[in-house]
Amino acid sequence: MTMAANPDAIAFRGALGAFATGVTIVTTRDGTGADCGFTANSFNSVSLDPPMVLWSLARTSQNMEAFRGASHFAVHILAADQEALSNGFAKRGADKFAGVEVERGEGDLPLLTGCTARFQCRTAYQYEGGDHIIFVGEVIAFDHEDRAPLLFHGGRYAMAARRAATLTACDPGAQRTGSFGEDFLGYLLGRAHFQLYGRMRDSLTEHDLDATDHFILSVLGINDGRTAAEIDGVIGYTGAHISSDRITSLAARDIVRTDPADRLWLTETGRRTLVELAAAAKAAEEDALGAFDENETALLKHLLKHVIRSTDPGLPDPWAAPETP
Repeated sequence: MTMAANPDAIAFRGALGAFATGVTIVTTRDGTGADCGFTANSFNSVSLDPPMVLWSLARTSQNMEAFRGASHFAVHILAADQEALSNGFAKRGADKFAGVEVERGEGDLPLLTGCTARFQCRTAYQYEGGDHIIFVGEVIAFDHEDRAPLLFHGGRYAMAARRAATLTACDPGAQRTGSFGEDFLGYLLGRAHFQLYGRMRDSLTEHDLDATDHFILSVLGINDGRTAAEIDGVIGYTGAHISSDRITSLAARDIVRTDPADRLWLTETGRRTLVELAAAAKAAEEDALGAFDENETALLKHLLKHVIRSTDPGLPDPWAAPETP
């Protein structure tokens, strides 16, 4: 590894970006009593006894005068769903508090809601730190919620997920050449799908339906009034296909009806059935994700959407409105 004696500022910033940090918003009130704040990831703890934290502010910041003269400030550690709030407070010259719910703390400090943690601080020290000023605060009050944090890594937002200590990857050396192992994505996705869908089997049987019937009802539940060909185009990737006999069977049980244009519509019975199936599906999902925290669930779904987008051969969008005849 080569160490640069006088590192280029951009390259240096890029190297620092390899360290994942939390995202905070620091707030205070200026000399006129106006609320001010900005987004920062330079936050760190200093001491437990007494409780102290620090953060830094660029000398060129428009907030410098306000924080230099402030006796108190508040540091908010943002939650994973507060990316928009972070972006809003990162903009220069904007009314950052417009439309933002604010509570009041020590010295009338503006406190943001929905954060992972909040620290109300008395300004204890200010130090020179090159092109930044380092602010050290003594924590006089704090609160904390069990919410997943928003992270920043490599110049972009990231999400945190706990690593399960009980899960281990298969040993690549134990696999025969050309064979699929337990880490093969197709195997993992396929097994997860069939095991999850298997939790719904009793509910489907109770309504005398199968997986294909459920696909059809689900598509109609998103947008009613589709033709058989349109439904077939949406569910065809599953290997299932809609047939005239299947439509006849669903119609005979008053689950769907057809109109003169041969479009299919859910009946009241069909909608009630779909609601009951949706409840069973949600219960199966909650059971499967019971060991996950909120952020792990969001991360899993986010990554699965990436897989779907990267492998999509151009399938119709099931959420698109059907064409008007």
